Parts: sequence; structure tokens; C-alpha cells
Amino acid sequence: MESEQRRPLVALHGESLGHGRGRQSQVVLNDLTLALHEGERIALLGPSGAGKSTLLATLRERLSEQAVWCPQHHGLVPQLAVYHNVYMGRLAERSALANLWNLVRPLQAPWGEIAELAGELGLAGLLRRPVGELSGGQRQRVAIARALYQSRDIFLGDEPVASIDPHQALRLLAVIDERHTTAVIALHQRELALSHFDRVWGLRDGRLAIDAPARELTLADLDALYPDAGSPSPSDSDTPVPFDLTTLPCGRGRA
Repeated sequence: MESEQRRPLVALHGESLGHGRGRQSQVVLNDLTLALHEGERIALLGPSGAGKSTLLATLRERLSEQAVWCPQHHGLVPQLAVYHNVYMGRLAERSALANLWNLVRPLQAPWGEIAELAGELGLAGLLRRPVGELSGGQRQRVAIARALYQSRDIFLGDEPVASIDPHQALRLLAVIDERHTTAVIALHQRELALSHFDRVWGLRDGRLAIDAPARELTLADLDALYPDAGSPSPSDSDTPVPFDLTTLPCGRGRA
């Protein structure tokens, strides 16, 4: 189904996006026109500082309770166990008394749900371990689990697979796909953007430089987003691992 035939969830028409207010305000993205349609899987690319987080923040605001959020820096509580960090995804759904009791003695139903989810994400056996004792990749999976546990239709992620090897990243993206009808995910792995996603939004120099189906793009097209073509500038938390696109399974909707 083409994007034009799908229900639009968010549409921006010549808008400028930024942050701050008054004299402290700063425009990051200029004259932005794009639309997110139901059922799309969109890879959001661009060099660090290009405005990916700014665009995701706007999508979060406009989609509100329809979307789950997986931030770049995880937002986890190191002293709490994996179970409690994931449970916080639905903290507002239960009473303060239930949440307090759960902190001391995990509730049976949430424990079962989170244990199943942890198994899918390679976190089995770690539910009682404090997040501060985990590796970077494990913490990233906990952040993904907390987002998935919210059970909403749309997934928004700011580099949620940045510290994970490409083949494991594909497995995690498959779990995200199974649980969400729509996704916008910022990343730096260009090969992954072409192999897994339906569409690519590419940001550079404060503007939307690419808005096209992934099947119509090449690595050279994506290289052009970065100051040094062929060597994209990773964020502090992202160390891309080179891999051969031909070894990956076909992505959603790709031949």
C-alpha cells in the first residue's frame, strides 16, 4: 500500500522546528514538509546535530499517547533491577499502593509479562539484576523492553540499536515490528536503513535532504547526508560495525 493511501498520523507543512523559548530559542530544522502514515517503518538518518532528536521530539508531542518512546541515553535507574525499569513503562496505569508493593514484591501478572518480553530481547535471567551492572548493549535492550511494555501502536526511537551488532539489531527490530504498526527510528547504520525500513528521512544542514522509499535509494545517496561521504559521523553512543548488506535478510516489503 502506498503512503498516499494510508492514514496520515502526522503532517508537517513548511514548519521550522527547534528548541528553547524567547531569546533562547534556536531553530534546528527549517521549512520542514513531511508526513508519517500509518503502517510505515521509517529510518531517520543524518549526522550528529542534524536535528534527528528535534524531529523525534515534535513527533512525540503530536502523537502523544499513541506512541512509545525509547530515548538515546536510555533514561534508566541504575540502582533498580531490570524488572523494575521495564515495569516503569506502565507505572501510571496502576495505583501508588500497587506500585509501592511491586517495588518490594513483584506482582505476578507484570512479572510474567516482563519475563516473556525479556526472553524475546535476550535478557532472560537478568530480571533481578540492577541495571547499573549491565553492559551498554544490555542496558539498551532494557530501554527497548520498557518502551515495548507500554503496548502502543507507534514506536519512536532515538538510536535504540546504536550499541548493538548489526545482526542482533535486526532481531530487535523484528520484535519492534511485531508489536507496533508504525515506527520512526533514528540510526546511523545506513545498510540497516536500506535493508529493513520502508522509507528513509535524511537530514542535513537543517533541512530534509531525503524523503524516499528505501528501495529507491543506494548507500551513495545516504553517504551524501554526512560531511565526509562514506564515513558518517557517529554519535557518542554509536560505534557502527561494518557489515555486508548482502548477508542480511530482506527487510519489510523489500524483494
